[in-house]
Amino acid sequence: MTNPITIIVGTNREPANSRHIAQQYLEILASKGALASIIDLAGLPEDFVFSALYKNNGKNEAFNRFRKQMKESQKFVFLVPEYNGSYPGVLKAFIDGMEYPGTFRGKKAALVGLSSGGQGGGLAVSHFTDVLNYCGTHVLAFKPKMPFIEKHLEGQKITNNVYLRDLELQAEQLIGF
Repeated sequence: MTNPITIIVGTNREPANSRHIAQQYLEILASKGALASIIDLAGLPEDFVFSALYKNNGKNEAFNRFRKQMKESQKFVFLVPEYNGSYPGVLKAFIDGMEYPGTFRGKKAALVGLSSGGQGGGLAVSHFTDVLNYCGTHVLAFKPKMPFIEKHLEGQKITNNVYLRDLELQAEQLIGF
């Protein structure tokens, strides 16, 4: 694959199950010959909402590395945990810090929802799909949801075969998308 895929860990919470899933997704993509890398929102500059957004766009060199990686990617995988019935605020702030519309318009994204509860991030994924659609991103229709994620991890690996199958299927669809 000539254009790398960027996997975004959609939270800055420590610890985060999304981080483990990102690593497994990276391995799945690599096994299929796709180039991919991870952006972990835990690595964002602590003050980026003040030093890198709006009137300060482009002024925070640490945040600019994220902007550059996102702009150069043609495809994205967003791991979207459910926080209070939606997606994390840090993910929205991250999107707000990207160059508009060049970062997202005409590009492709896959979304994976996860939660500690029984919804599997369904609302979070739905809300985030609306944001990406507004930005002009084509969102893959198949959006795996992983409810009760803690029950399906052993260490840092997913143990639920349905979840693994869904990630494999989505990765194949994204590569061909």
